[in-house]
Amino acid sequence: MADRAGRPGSVATALIAHPGAELYGSDRVMLETVTALVERGWRVVVAVPSEGPLITEVRRLGAEVVLLAAPVLRKSVLKPRNLPGFIGGSAAAWSRTGRLLKRLRPDVVYVSTLTVPLWIARARVRGVPVIAHVHESERQAPWFVRAAIAAPLRVADRILVNSDFSRNSLTEVVPTLSATSTVVYNGVPGPTVVTEARPELVDGLRIVYVGRLSPRKGVDVAVDALRVLRERGVDARLDLVGAVFTGYEWYEQQLRAQVARSGLVDRVVFHGFQPSVWSALERSDVAVVPSRLEEPFGNTAVEAVLAGRPVVVSAIGGLVEAIDGFASAISVNADDPVALADALQRVGASWSAFRRTAVALAPMAADRYATAGYRRRVADEIACAARLSSEHVLAS
Repeated sequence: MADRAGRPGSVATALIAHPGAELYGSDRVMLETVTALVERGWRVVVAVPSEGPLITEVRRLGAEVVLLAAPVLRKSVLKPRNLPGFIGGSAAAWSRTGRLLKRLRPDVVYVSTLTVPLWIARARVRGVPVIAHVHESERQAPWFVRAAIAAPLRVADRILVNSDFSRNSLTEVVPTLSATSTVVYNGVPGPTVVTEARPELVDGLRIVYVGRLSPRKGVDVAVDALRVLRERGVDARLDLVGAVFTGYEWYEQQLRAQVARSGLVDRVVFHGFQPSVWSALERSDVAVVPSRLEEPFGNTAVEAVLAGRPVVVSAIGGLVEAIDGFASAISVNADDPVALADALQRVGASWSAFRRTAVALAPMAADRYATAGYRRRVADEIACAARLSSEHVLAS
């Protein structure tokens, strides 16, 4: 592959395998990877299993899109009754992915998350260098499940992980992965302009949650924390910006029932998915990331800091790593609405100090999580996996 790409006038090709076509954390990180490769002159082809808003963004960046159905490893797949369907779907997709690899003859396959392991195996069988980018951590799962999920990474040429926490989670179950894995913090673009939060909380504390509506994200914990605040006589409201995975509609129904049962219908607004988070953060006073299960990183927490807003996060996993060093960020026990309410009440009680600190630290976050640095590192890693020199790719 390197010889073909190395001929004068040739263009290196990267095939990116991604599990969906939405615009949440790992989707936006993948777009930064696309940008990094396009800027270096690569031909980039992104394979996704379905239509969605991500496709428009990929094409806008100058990459190609291929719709190719391949099974995605969700938690539900690990249940015995669902495993045969996943295996059958993988067998059916084996030939489809093989035909695409044969047609494109890519110099490297970049597998965007652990949830599409078929691509790692398929690329290896065809002799195509493969780099896997891990955005997941399943430390709470049984050891044998974690080992099974990590097993495909054994044959990857290189592995990128988005935090030390994620890397440690992998190497705990497959120690040999330490030799091929590298931590590259997500590049998180900030708002065009950082708007300072309002000086006075004249109509109560405006709290915002941005992200997927799912049980593991603890959105119900945020609703319960709001109830606790209201019971204490603290004026506050909550904006929920995000939507559920297909098949998890029951959770949104459960959330709405919880809101009604708690007497918070006029205090909680469901905004649904929004392609840009900045207007929601600009309207808010404080953001919450109340995940009840360990997160590998914390894009939404970083986005709050980039927007100059205080943020309260669960003290688990990569969330603590993501906000380390930011005095405007508070970590609390996970799955604890009282602790979350205490922290939010603390922000409101010391509003002037939190407001000033948050906007002052936004430039520091912009420097630490600069997209330019991420793009440089990930493009170098992909070129290395493809056995191409950075100089060649730049000259292609």
